Amino acid sequence: MKAFAIAGYSGSGKTTLLEALIPRFVAAGLRVSLIKHTHHRFDVDQPGKDSWRLREAGCSEVMLLSGQRWVLMHELRGTPEPSFEEQLARFSDCDLVLVEGFKHTPVPKLEVHRPLVGKPLLAGEVDNIVAVASDEPAAVAVLTSLPVLDLADRDGIVDFILKHQGFR
Repeated sequence: MKAFAIAGYSGSGKTTLLEALIPRFVAAGLRVSLIKHTHHRFDVDQPGKDSWRLREAGCSEVMLLSGQRWVLMHELRGTPEPSFEEQLARFSDCDLVLVEGFKHTPVPKLEVHRPLVGKPLLAGEVDNIVAVASDEPAAVAVLTSLPVLDLADRDGIVDFILKHQGFR
């Protein structure tokens, strides 16, 4: 199982890019999974539902299962967040795990950079960035020695990642 991250500041378009890349990886014959890290509180459950009520009652884990999918919700209940490696180990076997967030995790990363967001490049500050994708590639190319890809060239980005990860 190989991992490749999409990194960038909030508002740079990481999720939008991933949405466009995933079908292309699947069309290339890869089984793809994704892990997204957030600093915000979130809940995938709905207040009042049985699973929510039982989790709120104190269960450490609640599994929901249907004919279409299953999900396992795990409450940390004050324990530390699992490491990136521990989280990867929970995935079923796949070819490629795409990662959104985890800027400082030691996996290869493509930085999504939009100068209009007003933030500096992560490249040079964050380890393991192997290329930058930007909506202004010519302007970004003078700021880094890394390969700079056109953010609009989704097929080119997929090709770069597939080659970098050894799939081509």
